[in-house]
Amino acid sequence: MNNLRSTCRPTRLNHFESFGVDGVSLRGGARPNSPLLTEPGSRTQPVLHWRTRSSTQPPEVARFADASGRWSKGEPEDVVRTAEGPDVLPGRPVRVLVTGGSGLIGCHLTKRLLASGHQVLVVDDFSTSTRANLAEVQDHPRLQILEHDVVNPLFVEVDQIYHLACPASPVHYQRTPVKTMKTCVQGSINMLGLARRTGASILLSSTSEIYGDPTVHPQDESYWGNVNPIGPRSCYDEGKRSAEALFFSYRRQYDVAIKVARIFNTYGPNMQPDDGRVVSNFIVQALRGRALPLFGDGSQTRSFCYVDDLVDGLIRLMNTPGVVTGPTNFGNPDEYTMLELAKLVIDTVGSNAGIEYLPLPEDDPQRRRPSVEQAQAVLGWRPSTALADSLVRTVEYFRTMGY
Repeated sequence: MNNLRSTCRPTRLNHFESFGVDGVSLRGGARPNSPLLTEPGSRTQPVLHWRTRSSTQPPEVARFADASGRWSKGEPEDVVRTAEGPDVLPGRPVRVLVTGGSGLIGCHLTKRLLASGHQVLVVDDFSTSTRANLAEVQDHPRLQILEHDVVNPLFVEVDQIYHLACPASPVHYQRTPVKTMKTCVQGSINMLGLARRTGASILLSSTSEIYGDPTVHPQDESYWGNVNPIGPRSCYDEGKRSAEALFFSYRRQYDVAIKVARIFNTYGPNMQPDDGRVVSNFIVQALRGRALPLFGDGSQTRSFCYVDDLVDGLIRLMNTPGVVTGPTNFGNPDEYTMLELAKLVIDTVGSNAGIEYLPLPEDDPQRRRPSVEQAQAVLGWRPSTALADSLVRTVEYFRTMGY
């Protein structure tokens, strides 16, 4: 595995040498109106080439590593390009970009793709995740990891793009709301531009937050939602709604091969202990013997999907024909109150922890439950992992982390 760092951020150019067209050095930095920062997808957009300062090799266009771990310039022989992107049959090795690849979903997706024989490039700025999530595959010959913020353009050659990059926890996205909006909007524009240039299929990890505090239950894909556009959660809710609009706009105007997945609450090993999500929060508090924080009276509901089930659904959606775009709900239709979840976690941990009742946060949805009929009909997908069984695995993960 090669660890790389993006050099297209002007403030980071001193760490790496960045090369423009024909290897012209950009050590002096890129001005905001520089052609290097024009919209990705433009026919006049130059390709950036990167090498470390210690490198003595001439700059080359960044490609994926082949089976020997070297950069490959060729197209995989069994990828057939069509007007709607690469026609990838299950099991065929392709070059896959995973943005946000060190997060909960991204790291499990990366491991699954590697196990299926694909070449994977993980792009992450590690602002809300950790490299440790990829530790078990970090030396894999078909894995490359690039430290890069998707708010900045990226130029690589790929066949598929899983665009997962974005803070997904209220603790994180409410701490940096402007950055969250920029990641949702500008990050999506950059990745869509890359997909347009390369002809890659691109999947957006959207969210159940699209539906806000729903007035329809359960929520299916035809529901437009009930979202506060100026509340504390709006940076994420409206950011993802904007990202969906961008994806469908790029399809209509440029015929980009898009897929949109609306992801409901997901949990499993590799969750961050301090991300504020309810499952990880409850588990960590129970393991510490501390009271579990329960907002309101605990009657609000959520549905919890195990990460392995979700990854299976995302891969199925990505490898559908081009006419299948989504949006498609991915989640577990089993519905639990927060109080039921708290008691289940306490029982699973074997803890004597109590429950602390706290005021409800602003705009906290009262009910969440996905309709997954579309995923079942189109993809043959439905979650198969029971909450009680997978909580045991998740608790064991946190125990190995020292809690």
